Amino acid sequence: MSVSTSGLQLKTERRWLADAVELISSMRFAISLLTLIAVASVIGTVLKQNEPMTNYVNQFGPFWFEVFDKLGLYAVYSAWWFLLIMAFLVVSTSLCIVRNTPKMLKDMRSWRENVREHSLRNFHHKLEWSSSAPLAALTKQLAERVAGDGYQVKVVDKKEAVLIAAKRGAGNKWGYIFAHSAIVIICIGGLLDSDLPIRFQEWFDNKTPFAGGGVISDIAPQHRLGLNNPTFRGNTFIPEGASSSTAIIARQNGVLVQDLPFTIELKKFIVEHYSTGMPKLFASEVVVHDRETGKSFPATIKVNEPLIYKGVAVYQSSFDDGGSKLKLLGYPMTGTQRDTVSLAGEVGGTTALGSQAGEDYTIEWSGFRPFNVENMARDGQDVRAVDTGKSFNERFAAGLDKQLGSGAKNANSKDLKNVGPSVQYKLRDKTGQAREYHNYMQPVLLDGASVFLTGMRDSPNEPFRYLRIPADDKGSVDEWMRLRAALFNPALREQAATRYALHALPDPKGDAERLRSQLQKSAVRGLEIFAGEGKEGGYFAVAHFLEKLPAAEQEKAAEVFMRILNGSLWELWQAAREKDGVPPAAADEKNGRFLQLATNAMSDAFFYGAPVYLQLKDFQEVKASVLQVTRSPGKKVVYLGCLLLTLGVFAMFYIRERRLWIWLKSDMDGKSHALMAMSTQRKTLDFEKEFEALKARLAQSA
Repeated sequence: MSVSTSGLQLKTERRWLADAVELISSMRFAISLLTLIAVASVIGTVLKQNEPMTNYVNQFGPFWFEVFDKLGLYAVYSAWWFLLIMAFLVVSTSLCIVRNTPKMLKDMRSWRENVREHSLRNFHHKLEWSSSAPLAALTKQLAERVAGDGYQVKVVDKKEAVLIAAKRGAGNKWGYIFAHSAIVIICIGGLLDSDLPIRFQEWFDNKTPFAGGGVISDIAPQHRLGLNNPTFRGNTFIPEGASSSTAIIARQNGVLVQDLPFTIELKKFIVEHYSTGMPKLFASEVVVHDRETGKSFPATIKVNEPLIYKGVAVYQSSFDDGGSKLKLLGYPMTGTQRDTVSLAGEVGGTTALGSQAGEDYTIEWSGFRPFNVENMARDGQDVRAVDTGKSFNERFAAGLDKQLGSGAKNANSKDLKNVGPSVQYKLRDKTGQAREYHNYMQPVLLDGASVFLTGMRDSPNEPFRYLRIPADDKGSVDEWMRLRAALFNPALREQAATRYALHALPDPKGDAERLRSQLQKSAVRGLEIFAGEGKEGGYFAVAHFLEKLPAAEQEKAAEVFMRILNGSLWELWQAAREKDGVPPAAADEKNGRFLQLATNAMSDAFFYGAPVYLQLKDFQEVKASVLQVTRSPGKKVVYLGCLLLTLGVFAMFYIRERRLWIWLKSDMDGKSHALMAMSTQRKTLDFEKEFEALKARLAQSA
């Protein structure tokens, strides 16, 4: 009884194993895996991979960040479940090949000579005829004609009859073998070039990502990968005149340092431009120093022209600033002060700004660009622009996002221009909070006006919103800064209001004195509101003031208020110029346009969020090259897989297998009788034409 039970158990286990192999090697299982890989690839394409974790937190929020992190969606192609699917696909396809290849090879070699006459009569494509020629002569004649059409021919003696078996296009089955083998080879190549070797070192060799800062040479061994690491993909940042013998491999919670078998010294980074200012060539002139032999040789690395040495490929990935020296001038953006401060900085470093508006600030210099190619087409609407043609009500209702802007992106038409250098930096207060700024060195012509652009954003995920400061006759911001400081000076506001009332009501007769006094008080109040009561100022403060009035009176009150404000600001500008010993500005269209832009900029400046405006005055550029360094042993494996896939697809779609049989026998009256049948895996119009042509040629033997 126990023997019977053991036998049954063994039989059940074998059946379970056979069923599992049948499932894994089935087409439906492989298609399911390919579907999952396609879905994962879509996710990896839509969702940016291997970004800093803070970017994902800002994008999705804490809850969904944790969910997506558990699913491994931030590094889909190295997630455990994706690699598991790839492994299952390799196993499934391999089993399918192992199970079917012997059958296919056997079928390719087979002539299928065991057919019978009655089975040939059941074929759809057949022909039957008689000939007066002797059986031997007819057999030889037909075999030669079939062979002449490119068929392999075999003559089989069936005792009472003769069978001519022919085949053509049997290599079609190599297409199946090559295509399925290609899937396995490509997946293996992909796994070889994945980060599995690095993961194994993290799991079994105690390698951990480094999340701190400092000099690369001082990083501990547990954060470094050796020269024998079989596969990696990292980046190295090299300023001009500097060198690097390591690459940085980004991980989710830090970086790993990959040692290289050579040192790359950057002699010069080259950028060439088209006439529009768009770059057309990036190249790095380097000297490679072999760490083992001590030999050196020069090389030029270009986009799509990598340097390959000792199995490591070095690609031109991008470029950056290598520590350019900057000189700037700081203009106060709060209060009545106008004294400027000279600053110097280096990209990648920090500069103490000192106490401004009662707080201490530090400047972190994050970027410098000597050229900026922008789309200045008006119908494309450069998003840096503020549409000053809008009415007041439209302007304050639109909000800050429409008053300021972001980087110029898509446009229906293009007018590409190089608008000159720009500097990017973060202004950090003593609590650690920081805003990022992007300032252009030279004025830019927008909507017919020359303005200085200074952008601000609170988070790296946001686009820059640009404040437009109008340039004066000297191409500077001095006049706007003069007017801005005057707006916060109560004495100048009082003087401007008095001058406005005097110019508006010059005739002292009648009740004009009382009206002039009321107008003067209204002008003072208007300037005070625009200058800001508390933290709010500009057009938003005006809008909130008007909202307190009855709805029926708001439109008329807004018109009167803006007329008084514009007139008062004109007088404020004249009073400020007079105070500084500058001749009054002419009351013409040009200065009127300047005042309009200056007023808009002062309103927007309440949202600027910085106590100073930093204007770039001079620079000494230092370029740096960003090189991608890879070792990818699976690349050649993938190339082999792609070749096999191409051959396989070609064989499956362009090689048609055809089988042909001719059954010959002699009749009682001495005549020879022939029965021909033909088959193919895919019945196409070409096959029908081929069959009809073959029938016509064979029938000639009748």
